[in-house]
Amino acid sequence: MPVSALRAVSKSQNGVGAFILQCKRMEFNFCDWAGSSRGMRHNRLFLIHSLSQFAKENPQIEIIVAPRPNKIPIIRGTYINGREKVIPVDRLEIQQILQKAQLLRDSSGTKLKRITRPIISLNESVRGIFSPFHGKKHVI
Repeated sequence: MPVSALRAVSKSQNGVGAFILQCKRMEFNFCDWAGSSRGMRHNRLFLIHSLSQFAKENPQIEIIVAPRPNKIPIIRGTYINGREKVIPVDRLEIQQILQKAQLLRDSSGTKLKRITRPIISLNESVRGIFSPFHGKKHVI
């Protein structure tokens, strides 16, 4: 009886072998004259220095800067699963806007859902299950 291998298609998992950033495009919208857009257009410091540095650090993300007259400033992140997340950045300072941009970059784009059952992984942990009752005993 000849021995044959099982035919199986490998299932790709993000983080195994290569990492694919989920955010593919970020759009920065602001109003040229409104006071709520002050942080984003403040002497063009954010758009010239901080945003250009952010774009250099993240070349895989398409960065779009566009005016949005008579509206509050927003950052819109578009993800590879087709979803969008929008964060309003009205009345925020330069560092706070940058933190919101990093939050969108690091997000996966999936809807937030409540987890009611325990999570079961297909991959076993290298360290095993943690328990404070196992291992070296602490002496006080």
